[in-house]
Amino acid sequence: MTGHIHSIESFGTVDGPGVRMVVFTKGCPMRCLYCHNPDTWDMAGGTDMTAEEILAQYESSRPFYKGGGITVTGGEPLMQIEFVTELFEKARARDIHTCLDTSGITFLPDNPVYLEKLDRLLASTCLVMLDIKQIQPEKHKTLTGHSNQRILAFASYLNEKGVPMWIRHVVVPTITDNEKDLYELGWFIGGLKMVKALDVLPYHDMGKVKYQQLGMDYPLKDISPMSKDGALEAKKSILRGIRDRRASLSSPSCS
Repeated sequence: MTGHIHSIESFGTVDGPGVRMVVFTKGCPMRCLYCHNPDTWDMAGGTDMTAEEILAQYESSRPFYKGGGITVTGGEPLMQIEFVTELFEKARARDIHTCLDTSGITFLPDNPVYLEKLDRLLASTCLVMLDIKQIQPEKHKTLTGHSNQRILAFASYLNEKGVPMWIRHVVVPTITDNEKDLYELGWFIGGLKMVKALDVLPYHDMGKVKYQQLGMDYPLKDISPMSKDGALEAKKSILRGIRDRRASLSSPSCS
């Protein structure tokens, strides 16, 4: 089996624990306004690679990845779930840490065939990095073109299955930096026992150049980057929601 690969980064330091090989797959149904990889949206272009070819590339520098592993991102890697499953199963057979960086948008909770495929993949997945882009469904649809219903359901499913998660959230001025929304995001996250880390990232506009190269209009050209201090303030609001939710869950109920 081959996967349709956009590119491979050999020195990933923000895509899971340790230094990692990061595999960017092609294909994504989302159209996030701040996406900096619009060239991964469709399946055109790219390179067909087998799991063995990717693992051979990893093994050639294996000492370099000590404490790290392989992260598959995109695009949306769950668009190629069978290939990612094969790659992760073969990686785990070699004791390589596996991380899935996903939006969860392809989750189909009422489809037994899909869930069987997903469960097989999760069995060889050490960590899921889940992007929750907006907690409010309508705002999420404006931002990405899709509701967040499947994404939040996916997070709850991972939690039920005992799969470790890192949650990532990008703070975009005027779009995702609303204090109420941030608190509600934290409230949701606080109900997930399997969340092991929270990354709150400031929006940047470094994707502008790529849009220009592709002849595409950059949707957020009038939005200034978020400062690191702004992202830290946003994280405080999320953490407050997490603490309050966890406190509510630990409080004794009245009979």
